[in-house]
Amino acid sequence: MEGGVVVNVIDAHMHMVSRTTDDYRLMAAAGIRTITEPAFWAGFDRGSAQAFRGYFEQLTVYEPKRAAQFGVRHYTWMCLNPKEAEDLKLAEEVLAFLPEYLDRPTVLGVGEIGLNKNSKNELVVLERHIELAADRDELILVHTPHLEDKLKGTRMIMDALENEPRIRPERVLIDHAEEHTAGEILDRGFWAGLTLYPVSKCSPARGADIVERFGDERICMNSAADWGDSDPLATLKAADEMRRRGHPEARIEKVFAGNPRAFLSQCPKFKG
Repeated sequence: MEGGVVVNVIDAHMHMVSRTTDDYRLMAAAGIRTITEPAFWAGFDRGSAQAFRGYFEQLTVYEPKRAAQFGVRHYTWMCLNPKEAEDLKLAEEVLAFLPEYLDRPTVLGVGEIGLNKNSKNELVVLERHIELAADRDELILVHTPHLEDKLKGTRMIMDALENEPRIRPERVLIDHAEEHTAGEILDRGFWAGLTLYPVSKCSPARGADIVERFGDERICMNSAADWGDSDPLATLKAADEMRRRGHPEARIEKVFAGNPRAFLSQCPKFKG
C-alpha cells in the first residue's frame, strides 16, 4: 500500500468486453491491475453454439491483449450463462466444446454459472457445469439471481454444489451476495462475492456493513463493470468507505487484494 491506496487491487468480476479503453487506463492508474472476466450474457440471446465460440475467442484471445496494453492482467472464466440456459440442446452443444476453452492459459475455471429465474432447465444446465468442473477439478464462479428470488436461488445453487461430492466449497466463489445471503454462503464453507453497483446489488457502504457484520474471511468485493449502470472503480470507493470508518489498512488490503488472490491462486494459471 502506498499513500493509503491498496496496490494492485484484484477485481474478480468485470465484464470488460462492454468497457472502453479509457476504463482500462483509469483502472491501471488507480491500482486495479488484475481482473477476471466471467462469461455471461451479451444483452441478447446468442442463439447458436457458433456465436458462443466467437465470444469465447474474444474473451481468451483479444481481451487479454487489449488489457495488457494498459498494464492490466486479464483472466477469464468459461460457461454457458444461466440467462441462456433454457435451450437444453444449445447448452449441450456449448458444453461439448467448453473444455477446449477451459484449457486456454488465461482461463481460471467454470463461471459464472448459476441460476437466473430458478427454472428447471437452468438447474439442469447448472448441474452439468458442476459435473464438468468436478471432472476437471476447476474453480467455480457462481452467479446468484436478483431481487426476490435471490435467497431461494442461492440455496438451490448451494444444494446443487453440495450434491456433487467432488466439489470442495473453498474452491467456489458465490457472487452477488447480499445481507440476507452472505451468512449462509459463508456458513456452508463457500467464498462470498459482493458486487458493488451504483443503484442495485450492493453499494460500497453496504459492502462495508457486510464485512463488519460477517468478518473479512472468504469475502471479496467486485464491480461487475458491465454494460449497465456500473463503475469499474467501485472497489476503490468501497475501500475508501472502509478507510473512512477506521478499518486498518491491513484489513482493506486483505478484502481487496489478499482474499481474491488467495481464492484465485488455487488455480495454477493465476499469476496476479
